[in-house]
Amino acid sequence: MQEIFESIIKGLLQTGWVEAIAVIAGIVSVWYSRKENILVYPTGLINTTFYVYLSYKGHLLGEASVNLYYTIMSIYGWYLWTRKKEDQHTAFLQITKSSSKQWKQQLLFFTAFYIVIYFGLTLAKSAFAPEAIPWADAFASATAYTGMWLMAKKKVESWYWWILTNLASIPLYFIKGYAFTSVQFLILLILAIAGLQSWKTKANQQNA
Repeated sequence: MQEIFESIIKGLLQTGWVEAIAVIAGIVSVWYSRKENILVYPTGLINTTFYVYLSYKGHLLGEASVNLYYTIMSIYGWYLWTRKKEDQHTAFLQITKSSSKQWKQQLLFFTAFYIVIYFGLTLAKSAFAPEAIPWADAFASATAYTGMWLMAKKKVESWYWWILTNLASIPLYFIKGYAFTSVQFLILLILAIAGLQSWKTKANQQNA
């Protein structure tokens, strides 16, 4: 435990400014998403843009693709969250829970992305990225793809996928030498659990 703690401290001290800004923006973005605040998207765009660079640099090619996808979905989600109904006051999208059919769609969405990313990373590992970890990177990436898609649609279940993403990313980034990012994902895990409870409550209130 002492060696792990010392490694974390050493890693934090070696954190560059790019990673530091990305981490702070990521935490702020998730805080806003828990509050259902539109600022989740502009702060998230800062986070994702920086992490495209960091992930590629660390041979986390799946995560690099995730952050590129995040960037695109942030623009899409920003548009959906700002839409208003005819009264121009009520948000077009409300927080809702997924039906059994939608759950099946989510699982298929995750599975398809996992398979594609896994085999893509396996090829990349043998060709030019020997440090890649296909199974772990693909899992973290596919769960994140699913979570971002569902968050844009304000589905409660997005938080389940974010929890899985954070659990997988904590050790993944630590192994790659991004200790500060690992701490970020630990904080995001806590925020995701809180976000899940908050969105569940809002969904229940709207149903009532």
